[in-house]
Amino acid sequence: MPLRDHATDHAATDRTFQVDLRGLVDLLSHHLYSSPRVYLRELMQNAVDALTARHALEPAAPADAFGVRLHADGSVVRVEDDGVGLTEADVHGFLATIGRSSKRADRIAEQRGDFIGQFGIGLLSCFLVADEIHVLSRSARTPDAPAVEWRGRGDGSYTVRTLPASARPRPGTTVTLTPRADAGEWTRPVQVRALARHFGSLLRHPVTFDDGTGGSERSGTSVNPEPAPWARSYPTPGSRSRALAAYGEEVFGFKPLDTIELDLPAVGLKGIACILPETVPAGRRHGHRVHVKGMLLSEQAEEILPDWAFFVRCVVDAESLRPTASRESLYEDATLAAVRDALAERLRDWIARTAAGDPDLLGRFLQAHHLAVKSLAVHDDEILRMLLPWLPFETTDGHCTLDEFARTHRTVLVTSSVEEFRQVAAIASAAGLGVVNGGYTYDRELVHRLPEIRPEAAVADLDPATLTAHLDPVDRETELAAAAYLAQARDALAVFDCDVALRTFQPVSAPALLIDSREARHERTRSQLAREQEGGLWGDILGALRHEAPRAQLILNQLNPLVRTAVAIDEPELARTSAEALYGQAAMLSRRPLRPAESSLINRSFLDLLAHALRKDS
Repeated sequence: MPLRDHATDHAATDRTFQVDLRGLVDLLSHHLYSSPRVYLRELMQNAVDALTARHALEPAAPADAFGVRLHADGSVVRVEDDGVGLTEADVHGFLATIGRSSKRADRIAEQRGDFIGQFGIGLLSCFLVADEIHVLSRSARTPDAPAVEWRGRGDGSYTVRTLPASARPRPGTTVTLTPRADAGEWTRPVQVRALARHFGSLLRHPVTFDDGTGGSERSGTSVNPEPAPWARSYPTPGSRSRALAAYGEEVFGFKPLDTIELDLPAVGLKGIACILPETVPAGRRHGHRVHVKGMLLSEQAEEILPDWAFFVRCVVDAESLRPTASRESLYEDATLAAVRDALAERLRDWIARTAAGDPDLLGRFLQAHHLAVKSLAVHDDEILRMLLPWLPFETTDGHCTLDEFARTHRTVLVTSSVEEFRQVAAIASAAGLGVVNGGYTYDRELVHRLPEIRPEAAVADLDPATLTAHLDPVDRETELAAAAYLAQARDALAVFDCDVALRTFQPVSAPALLIDSREARHERTRSQLAREQEGGLWGDILGALRHEAPRAQLILNQLNPLVRTAVAIDEPELARTSAEALYGQAAMLSRRPLRPAESSLINRSFLDLLAHALRKDS
């Protein structure tokens, strides 16, 4: 019996996806849109795009000939525009088809870039606050076009009626919502007005709001009474700068250290960057306020500037940036990357101009944002050449600029860690050595690039040999007299792989100096682990990496009265205890983390010395 081809017995049937509109609205409210408040932005966006299309039909019309009117009286929210309007075919094709937008239609495809919305889902946001959407529209493309009424409901059903032209005397569209009881937070008149101002303060078309308290149809307060501050005319450059700074303070809530006007004609971007007056924690990025064609897109758009520019906050309005489907962030594409690079260049230009022409402003800027500038200088040679001499560093001369420090010290020594600097700072300063703390982010790398800017300066890493070479040796008789004590001290501190030496150095108040780098401690720890794991695979790996473990050095200061008393002790037990106490004190002064054995030693030596003092007294 031959095999049968089941594919020929069961013919496939084409079917259409079914959409659960309520489920889709729930998806939008919880995952696409950040808040139900976006419904008003979507309605305003549709109205503004309709006005843009109307002006394309009637280019000779004055700029303020057509506008948007908002109405909210507590019972309804209404958005009316004088835009291009919709025909009955448009209503069936666009309002009733999820994902289809008139802004993507072939007949106006060449104008797509003029519209804010292009995704065909914005009207669904109205279901976040209402169960029914009522649309009354009349097309401006046909002089005797009838009015069309569309009612969409949250269950996915809708009705369409054709009405006489008298139902809407003028072309345009009116969208009316009857809010649900649970949506009062977003549909009260005072909130609608605030949202309209929030989203539409920079729109280029006139937008008014009416709370239903009286007046004619066109009455109401203006939502956007003035154009953007960078689009206005000012009598003097100074008044322009003050106005931009005042706008930045109004938007962000702080008085800018300075403002940078931004203008990128290629993408139609204008705006300002406000320099923050206070230090920003490293890595913290502020969001920027981005408008697209006047409509607020986001207040937290981090992607508009590079990571290193965390010392500014921007408010911009752009023509060519693409919003995502939610219209709450920017689409990452080549245009956005080019804008980010261009804005970064504007910030570099401002730093260069400030360095060349306003030292006082530069000083205040660096005092607040030196870390941001250091991060930029590491990767930007031009900024490095301009600002490295002005950047502050922690040095043995206190906090000062690198240029000032290099004038005083022909050879600049730099430590690899903060704790290493803490160990040697006082001794190095007394010895006349110029040491820079290289333990902070970017500092060591930048100090090593100083010769690129100041060729006569020499930079070297600080090592123990360099420091000990500047400590004066004691005479032979003194060293011989202290030999027994030093031997006992070395024996007591052998557990810490620490050698002991006697020198003279300033300041006299410092009894001992512990020189012990982090790398040396790691090497000793690795050697100890290799010995403990000898014979195993891990021990073999550590053994292959093992080098001669560097020893720490406890350098006793012969000039210190306490040390002179200690080296004369002839009681072995007391000598060991005093050496342990000097080691513990030097370890604490180094400000590095103490190992458990060191903490135990400090406690034990203190108690032993206390017990010895009490016995002697009694």
